[in-house]
Amino acid sequence: MSARMTDRVAQLMRAMSVEEKIGQLNMLSAGLIVTGPGDPANYMAALKAGRLGSLFNLFGSKQVREVQRIAVEETRLGIPLIFGYDIIHGHRTIFPIPLAEAAAFDAGLWERTARVAALEGAAEGLTLTFAPMLDVSRDPRWGRMAESAGEDPWLTSLYATAKVKGFQGNDLKSPLSLAATAKHLAAYGAALAGRDYAEVEISERALHEVYLPPFKAAVMAGAAAIMPAFTDMDSIPLTAHVAILRDLVRRQWGFEGVIISDYGAIAELIAHGVAADLTEAASLALKAGVDIDRMGHAYMLGLPQALQSGAVSIEHIDRAAERVLMLKEHMGLFDNPYRDAASNFDHKARRLEHRDIALDAARRSIVLLSNRTNVLPVTRRPRRVAILGPLANAQAEMLGPWSGAGLIEDMVPFLPGFRAAWPGAEILYAQGVEVEGGDVSGIAAAVDMARNADLVVLCLGEQRLMSGEAASRAQPDLPGHQAELARAVLDTGKPVIVLLSSGRPLTVSWLIERADAVLATWFLGSEAGHAVADVITGLWNPSAKLPVSWPVDVGQIPVFYSRRPTGRPADPKVRYSSKYLDMPNEPLFPFGHGLSYTRFTYSDFKASPSELRAGAKATLEVTVRNEGAVAGEETVFFFLRDPVASVSRPLLELKGLGKAWLAPGQAKTITTTLSTDDLAFPGNDYEPRLEPGAIELFVGPSARIEDLLKAEVRVMA
Repeated sequence: MSARMTDRVAQLMRAMSVEEKIGQLNMLSAGLIVTGPGDPANYMAALKAGRLGSLFNLFGSKQVREVQRIAVEETRLGIPLIFGYDIIHGHRTIFPIPLAEAAAFDAGLWERTARVAALEGAAEGLTLTFAPMLDVSRDPRWGRMAESAGEDPWLTSLYATAKVKGFQGNDLKSPLSLAATAKHLAAYGAALAGRDYAEVEISERALHEVYLPPFKAAVMAGAAAIMPAFTDMDSIPLTAHVAILRDLVRRQWGFEGVIISDYGAIAELIAHGVAADLTEAASLALKAGVDIDRMGHAYMLGLPQALQSGAVSIEHIDRAAERVLMLKEHMGLFDNPYRDAASNFDHKARRLEHRDIALDAARRSIVLLSNRTNVLPVTRRPRRVAILGPLANAQAEMLGPWSGAGLIEDMVPFLPGFRAAWPGAEILYAQGVEVEGGDVSGIAAAVDMARNADLVVLCLGEQRLMSGEAASRAQPDLPGHQAELARAVLDTGKPVIVLLSSGRPLTVSWLIERADAVLATWFLGSEAGHAVADVITGLWNPSAKLPVSWPVDVGQIPVFYSRRPTGRPADPKVRYSSKYLDMPNEPLFPFGHGLSYTRFTYSDFKASPSELRAGAKATLEVTVRNEGAVAGEETVFFFLRDPVASVSRPLLELKGLGKAWLAPGQAKTITTTLSTDDLAFPGNDYEPRLEPGAIELFVGPSARIEDLLKAEVRVMA
């Protein structure tokens, strides 16, 4: 977005009082949905007094239009409002949670689902979403991993670009677009011990290499807004972090959009211990570059006194107000405040189309973790099936956390999905136990059903609100008495397929070792039941792969593939080497793991040219062949390693993806291109540095290095 002020905005700035300028920086919750602490504000009184610039947690075309009418027709200057909402993985049609959707490794899919969400949100009067969330997450204890694209910065950057394009479309002025908010800048996913809102202790290098790149990608894609994290960086809360918000994001990256605080975050600077009162908190945030105070009440209550005392200048207030007004200008709100084309867009008429996209997304998000006895796919209709567990018919849990305006009654849980897939089969159902709770009286009946069945589908995991914000778990395993149920069912000796519903990897190694097959079904949204049934029956060959390493046990956390080498690499024969005494270093499943009903092989990996100078490109090629009996899709990962550099580099870095849909026996050459920019890394000054020497290139089905093919290029001086 261009920051050049239009004549209209300039005229408004001249006409506005100081109180009205501060009012444009004020965002309040309408309270239709509760997404944070405190009571809903009296937003209507603030609006009529010219003390409100944006509103969130209100949707519905009639309700929004009436509030906008008051803003345009009954306030002194008639400035329209921005209407925001947390549309994270769908609005009415609910798609898989971001962590699940990331498992598709499909930027086109990510853009399509964001486009549908934007259409449905805009139809209900919304103009801005607090998404995408771009926090690289490597700690499953942190509940907001569910909202992330996983552990890898390159992948999350790809996700950022796709989601911004999907939400915003080709033109922010379009009434069918939503302004995207890249959140939460930065390293929120590194909260200490996975505890939400806790302090962050990371290196400057990790900040620049891991946590900042997705946000820069969002800025380059044209994201309209950025939201700082609740947390701190180097003991400075991000909401007041001048070096990151002003110096890096605005000056170095050239971001000209709006910076919106998280819910109440400006007022929370007092609890952080960097501000004595709301006046000081407001001053710190404004001077750092935060334009909109979201439910902190700090700007309205604190900025007048800060201005009077000289803690802030009118220029600080003017710059923030100009950016807010310019966003409204870019969104076309002055010319079309009601966005009539959006309010007339009947998304219900497209509901079937949207649900088809939801089904496609859900199928592409299911990861087949194990298929120990090749029980899958179940291509012949079983005579009698026991569908067991607290998630088997849990309609509400299919929504997942941050489920927009999705309705429980629109969700398809697993049980009806199987009933539709196996007409004529006898379907037995028992909950057995609750997700969490002490009642175990239903286990016996569930076990009896298992004994009388030909096949058992055991549906276990978390409730949806066990993931997401304020949902950290020190022990991310099966809650309640689910493990007791699972062990009793497994003891029957019947074939058991486990469906794991969760917003994070669960530490259930024992379960995966015993079950015949295990699938990570995450929270899949509107079409969960149909999607799972399609995968189980073989109508869809699973193609998803893990966007995050799956730990053996909580003691390994954080565990991720792109770790750096150590001077004492793990060696079971050497005592003084980097290893655990009681478990392996490696995760249970690596980044990129995901089984198929067919088998793919890789061969003939090469890179050309073999020598590169600055500005040149190398083409990487590999042949992928389907050696199995059914068609399937393979995701191909291209990694690199710089083995000798001026700073120690990761053992593997993801730099490219490929897709191959192959019929049985078919082979295909997959290519990607790497430039010398892709081979560079942040130097000691954190600026890109390209050094001469060998670069090792790898390709394969996951980050398990033993399964990768290797080639090499050399950077010439």
